[in-house]
Amino acid sequence: MSQRDFDISTLDRIDRTDLPADGGEAFNRLIFSDSPYLRQHASNPVDWYPWSAEAFAKAAAEDKPVFLSIGYSTCHWCHVMAAESFANQAVAELLNAGFVAIKVDREERPDIDNLYMNACQLMTGSGGWPLTLLLTPDQQPFFAATYLPPRGRSGRFGLSELLQRVDSLWRGQRDELLRSGAELTRTLQALDSSPAAEITPSEQPLRRALNDYRQTFDPQAGGFGTAPKFPTPHNLSLLLRLSQRLAAPDAGRMACATLDAIRAGGVYDQVGFGLHRYAVDAGWRIPHFEKMLYDQALFMLAALDAWQTTGDPDYAAMVSDTADYLLRDLLTDQGAFSAGEDADSAGEEGSFYLWTPAELHNLLGRPQAELFGHCYGIDNAGQLAGKSVPRQMAPWAELAAQTGLELATLRAHLDSARQTLHSARLDRPRPARDDKVIVAWNGLAITALARCGVALARRDWIETAAGAARFLQDKLVDRNGRLRRYFRRTATDIPGFVDDYAALAWGLFELHQADFRDEDLAASCHWAEQTLLLFGEAGDLYDSGHDSEALISRSRTLVDGAVPSAGAVLTGLLLRLADLTGEQRFAAAGQTLLAKRLGHAERQPTAHAQLLLALDHHLGPSQQLTMRTATRERAEPLLATVYQRFLPRLVVRIEHRAGTDPRREDARTGQPAVTASLCADRVCLPEVTTPRDLATLLDRLTMSPVSSS
Repeated sequence: MSQRDFDISTLDRIDRTDLPADGGEAFNRLIFSDSPYLRQHASNPVDWYPWSAEAFAKAAAEDKPVFLSIGYSTCHWCHVMAAESFANQAVAELLNAGFVAIKVDREERPDIDNLYMNACQLMTGSGGWPLTLLLTPDQQPFFAATYLPPRGRSGRFGLSELLQRVDSLWRGQRDELLRSGAELTRTLQALDSSPAAEITPSEQPLRRALNDYRQTFDPQAGGFGTAPKFPTPHNLSLLLRLSQRLAAPDAGRMACATLDAIRAGGVYDQVGFGLHRYAVDAGWRIPHFEKMLYDQALFMLAALDAWQTTGDPDYAAMVSDTADYLLRDLLTDQGAFSAGEDADSAGEEGSFYLWTPAELHNLLGRPQAELFGHCYGIDNAGQLAGKSVPRQMAPWAELAAQTGLELATLRAHLDSARQTLHSARLDRPRPARDDKVIVAWNGLAITALARCGVALARRDWIETAAGAARFLQDKLVDRNGRLRRYFRRTATDIPGFVDDYAALAWGLFELHQADFRDEDLAASCHWAEQTLLLFGEAGDLYDSGHDSEALISRSRTLVDGAVPSAGAVLTGLLLRLADLTGEQRFAAAGQTLLAKRLGHAERQPTAHAQLLLALDHHLGPSQQLTMRTATRERAEPLLATVYQRFLPRLVVRIEHRAGTDPRREDARTGQPAVTASLCADRVCLPEVTTPRDLATLLDRLTMSPVSSS
């Protein structure tokens, strides 16, 4: 059995009591891990340890350096390095003889990953996964790289040469390695502890961000910069807010053009839906095929913003298509969401997603196959070993003109063909699913499903979000009230990190804004306060809690990556909680975090998109809408009026009252079934009772200039 075809479900059925303490001859000690990524390496000849005091004690006792490898289960190049090197007996012998080898799942331990990724970027100027480091027995890094082949090629040194060279240096010239490790550790500690100058919030970072986006935007293909291109949907959400605040329509056009290019490209799964991790080319044609939960959630949020801004139903369809994938393929039996799906299947990257004209003809028949192949670029040349990644070859109107079909007819034909292909694709070997239920990423999914569900009248999405929130709070909170990092078969003993707390609090807030249950708002407030207590220090937030394992440096994630910075997420949430509840403690904490982090954002604003979303909210004008009604259901028509509009600074509250009639004014009280009171920038307007009157008030908000200059 090859490394990439290794069956984790088989390992799950192994009784640990049947194995000796070291894992036995067939397995190393990673067999005892709940992490799918670590268990993928359980049959390596490498004498792997998980991150543990035992491993570092062994390194100290045997006077050996530590070989640290960090990756995750859906990472293609992690699989490649595993198959080439860690399954290689000769490489394993070098590792086992001269090093203590430690394997870390970055999704399980983001604190370790953040720390040593920072070290890699300092040493090499770049980073990525698999992440490869050499450490002293006291955890200080002195070498870093990413993917390494087993032997040098094309001017790149290999893992075998590295291991032999470092083993020689460790025994003969160790002082230089130790000095390098100590210097790098001091640099990391200084970076993690040094504050930026606090600055007064203003529009300046927003204007600088817009200027940076303008300079890096790709007008031909959408997106920013050159290959590879990452979706980073939180940047698109920021652009839509900049368009509104700064009266900059080109910002909105950049966001919408990028969403359109992503949805039409090979980076989006045109057959089964869902967003792949990134495109390896500038035109979004060829993806890196893994699918991650957080990408789906953030893409839904950005597409919803675009729909609310433009009213274009294609953006609502983007939301719906992505939600279909989310609920169909990532939802677990427990009602929460898996971390993602692998890039590889049947030993090859992307094979699950590729097509040939012959396959289309066999499944669809000639006319439909030719139509689908023309519209989605399936030809004999292909892009990957003669096979094609489906992508929409032209805008819909242009395709309709090319094919001579009415647009609605064309889309109906293509969707019918797509469904046939999707059904047939289910018979192919499927990419492995990483079934860890990670709290942080589930918080983002809850956020997306709740916000999109109320806007698009999808009650099932809201109920799914509520079920996931219940699961997290029922299964992943220990007896002391401490949130755990993830669930897989059972809750891990790894305590939750700042992103888990902040994202869960955010998801519960959005769930309250969709369903208006008091318990969701109370839970959001609780987890926000716990985030400040566990991770806060001197007004800022650190990645790990005060009660977590001490590493050589306690890191702060200041910039957004594939997911938004947790500190930025919490900043925006605290400001919205303050608007909704009137609690000054939330406002004060949010404003402090904003001031602490804006100094970093001023230097590189587009790397802090989520924080700039919070800044936009802080600059206002703040907007609160209060509805008074007996039941939420009676408020549905007015709520639909609210959520069809792009009102990113609006919070909604419902005050329940008795004695109202949903069809007419109550004869006894003279009260209408629902009243709505809108307050904007501390000025409250007269109550309205109909969707039409509410729409008039809300449209004034969206048309009024926001910028203060």
